[in-house]
Amino acid sequence: MIRLFEFRDLDRIMEIWLEGNLKAHSFIEEKYWRQNYKKVRSMLPNAEVYVFEEKGEILGFIGMDAEYIAGLFVAEGYRGQGIGHQLISAVKRKKRLSLHVYEKNIGAVAFYRAEGFHIENSMTEKESGEQEYLMVFYEGIE
Repeated sequence: MIRLFEFRDLDRIMEIWLEGNLKAHSFIEEKYWRQNYKKVRSMLPNAEVYVFEEKGEILGFIGMDAEYIAGLFVAEGYRGQGIGHQLISAVKRKKRLSLHVYEKNIGAVAFYRAEGFHIENSMTEKESGEQEYLMVFYEGIE
C-alpha cells in the first residue's frame, strides 16, 4: 500500500535512505552520505513523501518537491519487485516529472528510462563532483 509519510516513519525511511545511497553510489565516499544525513532527516518531515508499506513494514519511499523527484529508495532485499514502479506510478498524476541521477548509477538510469524518462541534460554536481543526468518524464510521451 502507498500512503503519505507520517512522522513515525522517519527512522525507517532514513535507514533505507542511507543504505540505498551507500549501495547505489559506491563511487562517492561514504562520509558524504553520513555528512548529509542530518540535513536530509530534518527536511523529510516537511516534504511531500509517499511510503510503500506492506504488512506494517516500510519497504520504500519517494520524496517530491512539486514535480521534482528528490529521491526514490527501495529497501535492500525488496528491489526488483515492482515497488519502485508503484511509487513512480503514484506520482505520475503530475504532467511532468524530473530528477537528477548520477551517470554512474547505471541501474537507476535504466530504471527511469523503462519508466518513460528521457535524459534532457548532463552536468557535474557541485557537491560530489560527479556527472549526473537531468531526466524528465512528460505525460503522453514515450
